[in-house]
Amino acid sequence: MRETPRLEIRQLVVDDAPFIQTLLTSPSWMEFIGDRGVKNEADARWYIRDVQQANYEKYGFGLYLIYEKALLQPIGLCGLLQRDFLDAPDMGFALLDEYAGKGYAREAAEAVLDFARSKGYSRLYAFTIQHNPRSQGLLGRLGFSHTRTMPSPDGRHEFWVFERTL
Repeated sequence: MRETPRLEIRQLVVDDAPFIQTLLTSPSWMEFIGDRGVKNEADARWYIRDVQQANYEKYGFGLYLIYEKALLQPIGLCGLLQRDFLDAPDMGFALLDEYAGKGYAREAAEAVLDFARSKGYSRLYAFTIQHNPRSQGLLGRLGFSHTRTMPSPDGRHEFWVFERTL
């Protein structure tokens, strides 16, 4: 998809399953994003194949693997999601905890913003739960503005909705 000075951002492949299992079961993923039903490597293969690869085919985008070139390893995900209730994609990102706060999420998100522009999108959304100030701060630095709140689908949290014109 894109490359930056430190990162390669590419589509997920089934061989990424061990990393996806680790990320989607990490404490911060569970706290800020929620359980996606990935408990083992077989579930991670399902998530890659039937969710993300299906999104690539259906929408031309999805979540992409963030691969740190100097470390020679994956460190997170960043990309676009299409929600049934939105008229434009929303941007999402998540890193393993040990890579947070080092500028990786911003670097990957800026590449995804460039990708969205190249696809002709004029607006993007992003969501965080109310108690996720780190992601909210990054969205502000990326030019997103908090526009409203809405309940999460499970009713357990309040989502903060952000928007950005491209």
